[in-house]
Amino acid sequence: MNGKLYLVPTPIGNLEDITLRALRVLKEVDLILAEDTRTSAPLLKHFNIDQKVFAHHQHNEHKAVAEIVRFLKEGQNIALISDAGTPAISDPGFLLVREVLKNDLPVECLPGATAFVPALVNSGLPNDRFTFEGFLPVKKGRQTRLKELIYEPRTMIFYESPHRLLKFLEELIEYFGADRQASISRELTKMFEENVRGTLEEMKTHFEENILKGEFVIVVAGSTESAPKKDDKYYKK
Repeated sequence: MNGKLYLVPTPIGNLEDITLRALRVLKEVDLILAEDTRTSAPLLKHFNIDQKVFAHHQHNEHKAVAEIVRFLKEGQNIALISDAGTPAISDPGFLLVREVLKNDLPVECLPGATAFVPALVNSGLPNDRFTFEGFLPVKKGRQTRLKELIYEPRTMIFYESPHRLLKFLEELIEYFGADRQASISRELTKMFEENVRGTLEEMKTHFEENILKGEFVIVVAGSTESAPKKDDKYYKK
């Protein structure tokens, strides 16, 4: 009988956010694949999980996929976890899931923590329809994507690192305007969680004056303007 690949969300901060089902699966599988074994070790130790753990990250996932598929075909059950949150959401996982499914092997994703959901819900911005953009390309394609989003009517969600946050806010102001409403969350579920709401200009001012620490989720209101048509004299290519 073939084994199963489990995608297991882990807490994004507060360890109490892991589910009972996630703990059971992690204790029952034959092998755990972790984005960074050093990061996952304290979590696994805290919950007395002593299964074998192998590293599975963006630098080795292409080479490791074939071997993992072989393990599954041999009947081993495997869990994939990321450093925090749900695997494959701005983390390794997509390539593995795709290959496992190509081989007609079972995949099961457990529900659980992911950073953008609480950031969106507590932003106060419309959340009935939204687009998740994650991390934008650092160089090639970045400006093109921002231009494409200028007239996006849905609420937009971005991830950004601390050292790029202020530059990113400047880019958002350039393309969306200083008065566009936004909400920025950092250190979600942790002791020093912070949620800041206001215009993009106010966000920039706030974080110029405060410590930039933790992973940031930026939620930006969609455009209230319709994109100009190509025959409009104000149309910009």
